[in-house]
Amino acid sequence: MIKDYPDFSELSLQQRPILHPLFQGLVEGISEFTFANLYLFRKAHQYRIARLGPELYVIAGKNADELFFMLPFGLPENDLLPRLFDDFTTIKAVSENQAAQLAEMGYTVEEDRDNFDYLYSREELTRLPGRKFHKKKNRVNAFIKNYQYQGEPLLEEYRDQALAILDAWVRQRDEPGDYEAAREALEKMWPLQLCGGIYYVDSEPVAYSLGEELARGKSFAIHFEKAIKADQYKGIYQFVNQAFASILPEKYDTINREQDLGDPGLRQAKEGYNPVGFVKKYRARS
Repeated sequence: MIKDYPDFSELSLQQRPILHPLFQGLVEGISEFTFANLYLFRKAHQYRIARLGPELYVIAGKNADELFFMLPFGLPENDLLPRLFDDFTTIKAVSENQAAQLAEMGYTVEEDRDNFDYLYSREELTRLPGRKFHKKKNRVNAFIKNYQYQGEPLLEEYRDQALAILDAWVRQRDEPGDYEAAREALEKMWPLQLCGGIYYVDSEPVAYSLGEELARGKSFAIHFEKAIKADQYKGIYQFVNQAFASILPEKYDTINREQDLGDPGLRQAKEGYNPVGFVKKYRARS
């Protein structure tokens, strides 16, 4: 099902029973390192997988002309690591622990700030307390006051409505963004075990969130959050952010809202929600 390195296999749903439990055991909470995330973005990043040893795998990918690899479950102990660097040059999504190991081994390691995951307090996003959330809370309160709204768990019975939101969302844009991955996430919610919420204004479906847990159940990652008519329904994104946080179980200390990818506007928006920390990631090369 998964070939041994140096041969690689395409990612498939049939591999989930093998890989998902390993990803669930990771403590760092790196948003890329879930089976669903890798599977859904397998085409965008040309992901492939190979087995290095018992419960040890390498993910290879490509962005533009850059070849890279990732080692979510740890570094190999033999001569495989130099071979991987020869084949792919760069390792990405390196955890802080791995970064220290690689630096000690003589590799060049640097922070990958554009790919830091933003962490927020679930409790703070639920209550929006104090002056630092004043503007966000005002927007949420205005939305609640001005619109007749409703929220439901994003069960399969609501999938077609969520797909309609997604299709309307992409029609508002000049480029598709993560549309393909977001659509497949909705189509395969059940086999990928993703969960979320869907939101209505005047009985019209207008927004949804979709994600999964990370960091051994201590954090929840929002993989997709889409809304339409944001110019008409003022505060809808702030409302959805707060509403979904409020229904998450208390076992989640943090909400991971992933990276800003170096986009200035996205960085400003994410920083505006007062992150309590980051899941830092690094890149390394020989």
